[in-house]
Amino acid sequence: MGNGEVGRPVNILLVEDNLGDVRLTQEALKEGKVLNNLSIARDGEEAVDFLRRQGKYANAVRPDLILLDLNMPKKDGRAVLTDIKNDEELRDIPVVVLTTSVAEQDILKAYNLHANCYITKPVDLGQFIEVVKNINDFWF
Repeated sequence: MGNGEVGRPVNILLVEDNLGDVRLTQEALKEGKVLNNLSIARDGEEAVDFLRRQGKYANAVRPDLILLDLNMPKKDGRAVLTDIKNDEELRDIPVVVLTTSVAEQDILKAYNLHANCYITKPVDLGQFIEVVKNINDFWF
């Protein structure tokens, strides 16, 4: 690409209640040299409000990508994913599910919740960068 990155930043919504994991994800994005605007929702209810631009998120930017933790307070990732995929306005936003185990990924695939892909936490930097690059190539 020559001098710096081309294109606009990727708008990413990270739905994650664990601050350590939030920091790891920020590091991964930095190391992957992904130009991004990262928004963070701390639980499933905040995530849905953000996506629907409700309440304090009235001016929220529509994300290009959602990174969704499964195990969260108030409303878990499965419920959020179901909401997203049942919403005409939101269902085409790619969702990467962050799971804590490979077994969890298998269970999810069995549920067929239509996530675009799964990454095991703590976020494996290599795996994550691959996903982000694929997303970049695919969507931009």
